[in-house]
Amino acid sequence: MTNAALFRSLHDPADPLVLVNAWDAASARVVAAAGARAVATTSAGVAWTLGVPDGDALTRDAMLAHLRRVVAAVDVPVTADVESGFGATPDEVAETLRGVADAGAVGVNLEDTVRGERPGLREVAGQVARIAAARAAAPDVYINARIDTYLRGTDDLEQTVERARAYLDAGASGIFVPGVVDTDTIGRLAAAIPAPLNILVGPGAPTVAELGKLGVARVSLGSWVAEAAYAVARRAAEEAFTTGTYTSLDGAIEYSELNRLMG
Repeated sequence: MTNAALFRSLHDPADPLVLVNAWDAASARVVAAAGARAVATTSAGVAWTLGVPDGDALTRDAMLAHLRRVVAAVDVPVTADVESGFGATPDEVAETLRGVADAGAVGVNLEDTVRGERPGLREVAGQVARIAAARAAAPDVYINARIDTYLRGTDDLEQTVERARAYLDAGASGIFVPGVVDTDTIGRLAAAIPAPLNILVGPGAPTVAELGKLGVARVSLGSWVAEAAYAVARRAAEEAFTTGTYTSLDGAIEYSELNRLMG
């Protein structure tokens, strides 16, 4: 079975795919060593690692170079967060998908948010064209179409389902709806969307087992893990600069263990 086929097969509500999103080769190896069946990148974590903000500020070339290092670091399938596709046109999104496939990744997250002077949700027809171009450019790549209705405060289940069906018709493999954690809405989304549903989780969200019972096939931690890692760095710095102590470093992975993972 190819990595692409394996990755597709992992989307099952009976045993949801849990993605503890990584942001570089080292975090990918740590996550894989902990038992990950696949590794996903977080666009925010990747951008922060490279010194730029999340939200289409990174260049395609920088993202792809970083992605190659992550893919090379682990033996499990890798899926990449490509934000809104690194391009203004469907042809440019297609170029991104060809680059992702060439880098060895087997999946992407492709969001329908538009940034810039008039931020908001992309028109359905425009996003459909981008997904269709992505599918034509990378036939074997799992396209996880991200719908940002709830992140944008629309909270419109009917609109979300309409977008999901349009994106699936255009070639999407699955649907990602971040910003929703209440069980009633999640259950209704899972029942109405005829494809694997991905939910973003963090503190306070339902457990993986609970989400599986609701029909969720994929659970992502997104940027939460990177945020937590950077929080440790800040706490350690503040403690060292104020009290002169180092208790924030308790629980760190030992040098020898981490170094072995990189070997």
